[in-house]
Amino acid sequence: MCRSKRSALSWCSASRRQYNRKALSPRLLSYILRHRRVYLFGFLLGIAASALLMLDPIVLRLAVDGIGRGVSSRLLLTYGAFLVGIHFVVWILRYFWRLLILGVSRQIEYEIRNDYFAHLQRMHLAYFQHTRTGDLMTRAVSDLNTVQRFAGPGVMHFFSTIVSSIIAIGFMLSIDARLALFMLVTLPLVSATFIVLGPMIHRRYESVQDQFSTISAKAQENFSGIRVVKAFAQEPFEVEEFARLNREYIHRNLAVIKVDGALWPLMMFFIGLSSMVLLWQGGQAVITGRITLGQFVQFNGYLALLAWPMIALGWVVNLMQRGLASMKRLDEVFAQRPRIVDAPDARPLAAARGEIEFRGVSFAYNGAQVLRDINLRIPAGATVAIVGPTGAGKSTVVGLIPRLFDATQGEVRVDGVDVRRWRLADLRRHIGFVAQDTFLFSETLTENIGYGMERADRGRITEAAEVSRLAADVAEFPHGYDTVLGERGVTLSGGQKQRAAIARAVARDPRILILDDALSSVDTNTEEQILARLRDVMATRTAILISHRISTVRHADQIIVVDDGRIVERGTHDELLSRGGLYADLYEKQLLEEALEETNVETAT
Repeated sequence: MCRSKRSALSWCSASRRQYNRKALSPRLLSYILRHRRVYLFGFLLGIAASALLMLDPIVLRLAVDGIGRGVSSRLLLTYGAFLVGIHFVVWILRYFWRLLILGVSRQIEYEIRNDYFAHLQRMHLAYFQHTRTGDLMTRAVSDLNTVQRFAGPGVMHFFSTIVSSIIAIGFMLSIDARLALFMLVTLPLVSATFIVLGPMIHRRYESVQDQFSTISAKAQENFSGIRVVKAFAQEPFEVEEFARLNREYIHRNLAVIKVDGALWPLMMFFIGLSSMVLLWQGGQAVITGRITLGQFVQFNGYLALLAWPMIALGWVVNLMQRGLASMKRLDEVFAQRPRIVDAPDARPLAAARGEIEFRGVSFAYNGAQVLRDINLRIPAGATVAIVGPTGAGKSTVVGLIPRLFDATQGEVRVDGVDVRRWRLADLRRHIGFVAQDTFLFSETLTENIGYGMERADRGRITEAAEVSRLAADVAEFPHGYDTVLGERGVTLSGGQKQRAAIARAVARDPRILILDDALSSVDTNTEEQILARLRDVMATRTAILISHRISTVRHADQIIVVDDGRIVERGTHDELLSRGGLYADLYEKQLLEEALEETNVETAT
């Protein structure tokens, strides 16, 4: 386990080194540009709202100067009504502005999430063997939410800050250029603070997300393997290990907070410094008559309008740095390309006969040779069994047929054509596969058995359950075929899960049926009943059986014996027994084990 975790972490580190470090992810930019019209219209509303709000200090200037001249209360009431009208229209504009920008950010989140899931669905099987599920889940949930906040509130407030600052500074320069220059000396100090602290936030937030991925992976492993944890009484160890990871997560978050927390005090300090400079220089300008008291109030109003953008800028920069860090993590996954894909000239496979041929097939995984020079022809409609010691390469042989892996040398052919030349979806549509590790979804039994069917047919589902000898058990379930199974089918026994998986493969009515040790969890009596029903099914299609039990394979048309990645024997059950080779040894060992079991049972009774 530790070795696999280290390899996963090293892969992630390598991916980061290969990632093109740009300020804005090209992929995220493409999503934003896809909705550029909405963004543009939203920005226009934002500009209108910001420009209209800048009239507020002008009205205040007229009112203050008017008071000095002794204007009527009716005119002052008019000024007040005008201020109310300005803020009402600004409220309407900002409402639709936020509706557009925040709405489109949710649409971008929706599109990225769909593309992310579709990308993972296209990835080859080996990718998931060295990538932690918890890490992929963290990127799909936490990182994607952070990207949405970048594309919505982050972009919206950043634009608002820029527009408001430009308009306000323009008005301030028109009132008194000298006073405005004093303000422009102090305000850039705020931006300088963000420029220095922003990259630090970016790096530390990346570290936080990495640790959160580790925590998610740890929790997912424990919940999936809770039976093993309890069986070995490892609850205290796992709790302490999780607490250690959680402490590290808190430590990294505190590192972010230390930098993030410095933004706000510095920001308020520089804004306060600007107010002090305004009071000092602006007061002198009023005293000397360079500007009126109303203009001073107007200038102060623009500084007040700049205060919120400057305050928001700290939050926006933080948000944008986090969003860029999270999008980079998503890009690391998008950058991984699937190895099992359709060839440019892939051919459709409308109707398969089921003939299979291996021509000089070899396969290596991570530099280790698994299969060596496999030559095998399986006629359409034949039943072939593959046996051999554990780790001999039996599952790898059948995994090459639906292209779970691709041969490193040689060809695997279906109906005389290299499987790499058939369209992948068409090829797999004609194959029913029952893997060693039975997996069922947290859905109803009907949905699990009907998984892979173009249209769920209750009649075919029931018939398939009869073939796998599951129907009798279903009759005792509280809701029959509509019984909802727990996670990974935890509510079923091992034998019931295997029989449900067999029913799922049979219900699909494939031309090629592959059963990879699919009867290991059922008793010998049930196995005989299932095999008796399966013989009728296998008679009309090509079938490949992998099993450690000789009783499962003895009636096959041909038995292939694999050892150390090579075919060492082939023939019928009787032919192989007569040769006295590896198959005969396996058969004799199983007879001896069965005899010992019977003796132990008799002794116990």
